[in-house]
Amino acid sequence: MATGVVRTVPLAGELIASLINRAAARYGLAAAGVLRLWTCRNSPTRHDGGSVRADAEVVLNEAGRGVLAELCGVEPQVLTRALPAFTVDDPKISTGREAGVAQARWRAAGAVAGPAAFGCRLCTARRTGQALRAVRYLPRWQRVCLRHGRWLLDADADQPLEHLDVRGAAEVVAAQRRWPGVARRAMRAGVEPEQAVTVAYAVVARWWEQALYWEREEIWPWRLHQLAGGSVGADLARWRIVGRDAAILPEVVTVAGALLEPAMAEVALQASGGMRPRVRDADDAFCYRLGKRVGRTWPGPELAADHGSPLNDFTGAIVRARRHETGPPGWREGPWHLKREEQPATMAAEAQSGSSGTRWRATVPAEQRFRITQLVDEAREQLVELRGVHSGATAEVARTLLEHLSQSAELIDRAVLHTAAAAVASGVALEEVAQWSRPPAEELAAVFALGEGED
Repeated sequence: MATGVVRTVPLAGELIASLINRAAARYGLAAAGVLRLWTCRNSPTRHDGGSVRADAEVVLNEAGRGVLAELCGVEPQVLTRALPAFTVDDPKISTGREAGVAQARWRAAGAVAGPAAFGCRLCTARRTGQALRAVRYLPRWQRVCLRHGRWLLDADADQPLEHLDVRGAAEVVAAQRRWPGVARRAMRAGVEPEQAVTVAYAVVARWWEQALYWEREEIWPWRLHQLAGGSVGADLARWRIVGRDAAILPEVVTVAGALLEPAMAEVALQASGGMRPRVRDADDAFCYRLGKRVGRTWPGPELAADHGSPLNDFTGAIVRARRHETGPPGWREGPWHLKREEQPATMAAEAQSGSSGTRWRATVPAEQRFRITQLVDEAREQLVELRGVHSGATAEVARTLLEHLSQSAELIDRAVLHTAAAAVASGVALEEVAQWSRPPAEELAAVFALGEGED
C-alpha cells in the first residue's frame, strides 16, 4: 500500500486507533490490514461477546509515529497537537534492540489519557468528509455536541448507542454552557476544576441511585423519558444506566458551583454545631439549601441521613478544617479528595454488574436510617471522650471509663435493635438477622413485639 496518498485529518482529542480506522476506510481497506504497518505486541481488549472494545487504544514508538504521519499525510506536529496519546511512551516498545522498528501496543484508553466517548458523526463528516465512527478523549463535562444537540456516550460499554438526543432536554445543553463559569470560579478558589466536578458528580450520582425510590422526584424521570426519545417504555433499568450521566449533568454543574461557595461552607459549619460539635439532625440546613439549589425542597432528610456519602465526607472535611481538627486515621485531608469507593461506577460497569435483591436505602425509611446513624455517632462521641483519661486517681478514672463505656454500650445495643428491626421489616429472615447479632431469634422477636426496635 502506498501510504500518504490520501490525507486523513485527525480530530481534536481523537484516539490513535480511531484515526487508524478512519485512515483505513479512506483507502478502502480493513483496519486489520493497515495495522500490519506496525509490529503489534499484543491484542486489543474485547467484550465478552468477542468484539473489540471501541475504547481500545494504540500507543506507538517513535518509528511507529512516523509511519502514522505518513499514512495520514499530515505532519507529526499536527498529530502531536490533536492526539493526546501520540507522544505517550510505552517502555516495552520504545526501548530495546527493536526500538527502531515501527511498533504498536494496545492499551485501554482510560489508562492512557482519560475517559473516551464516541464522537458526533455529523461533526466528523463536517470536519473530515467521512460520516464514520470516531472515538475521542472527552471528559463528562464536555459530552454535549452543542451544534447538533447530542450527548456523546462512553465508548467502553458493550451497547449499540453512540449518542443520546438532548434537544428535548434543553437544561442539559445549558448546563454544559454554564460549566466554564463554574470552572473559572474553581480556579479563583484554588481548586482544580476537574476536582470540583468529580466530587459533584459523585454526590449527584449517589442521589441518582437513591432517587429511584424518592416518591416526590419528578424532574429526573421526565428528563430520562426525553433522553429516551419520549418514553423509556419497559426498559427503565437499561435507560437509567445509559442515560444517567446526561440526565444528572444540570445538577452536577449546580452542585459543583454551590460547593465552591464560602457561604455554603459556613452553612455546613453551623449545621454541625459551629465550633461546638453536635450530631447533625434531619433538618440539616446545608442539605436543605443544596436540595433547593437543584430545584427540590424536600430531600433534605434523605441527604442528611446518608452519613456514608461523598457529600458527608465533603462537609466533614470543610468543618474539620474550620475547627482545625484532623480527620480519621488514614484519611487524606481536603474536601476535594474523593475516596476510590465513592467514585460512581461507569456505564460499562453498571451494565455488567446488573442488580439483585432489594437495596437498604430502598426499603428502610430515611428517618430510621438517620436514627441508626445517630445512635452510632453518639456512641462514638462517648468513646472519643475517653482519650487521655488514664491518669489520675484510680477511682476517678474507673468511674469515668465505666460511665462512658456503659453509655456507649447502651447506645450500641439500641443501634443493634434498630438495625435488626429495619432488616426484618425489609424482608430479611429473622433467623438470618439473629446470626449477625448477639440476641437470639426468640429474644429479637420478643423485643420487636414490644416495639422496642422502633423509633
